[in-house]
Amino acid sequence: MAEDRDRELTVLFVCTGNMHRSVLAERLLAPKLPGARVHSAGTEADERVGMDPATRSVLRQLGGEGGEFTSRRLTAAMVAGADLVLGMEREHREAAVRLSPVSLRRCFTLKEFLRLGGDAGQRGAVAPVPASVDGITDPWGQPYDVLQACAEDLDQLTGEVATLLTRGND
Repeated sequence: MAEDRDRELTVLFVCTGNMHRSVLAERLLAPKLPGARVHSAGTEADERVGMDPATRSVLRQLGGEGGEFTSRRLTAAMVAGADLVLGMEREHREAAVRLSPVSLRRCFTLKEFLRLGGDAGQRGAVAPVPASVDGITDPWGQPYDVLQACAEDLDQLTGEVATLLTRGND
């Protein structure tokens, strides 16, 4: 992914509403991957100005920056413009591929990307796993502690993504 070192890497996280998971991943990865452009969108997002207060709270607890935020609906242009698209669940990866089929090799679930070591060529070489293994559970409508656990998982996973993307750049 980092083979073109003369330009910024663009990472796009995708979930359903762009209210919790994808924005958390966006805001947690950005400081771990300086120089990259990190964005998020939702397959069913409504444009809402401002971050969900509970999301902002768990983000702050993890040292993330809440800043200005407006949720965005996923578009073909977003997918086509990203070097790496990471869905929170398979349905999000599939939605991205439907919007931009030529982007298939750059679209993964977050956990799939890590499991495959960032290599799309490994998809046919490793045993398939159940969808639940590749998914990050949606905390929408759940108690605060579920959102907090989701954010902590995303903090760890985005750290692993940053390590994988910067491997060999040192």
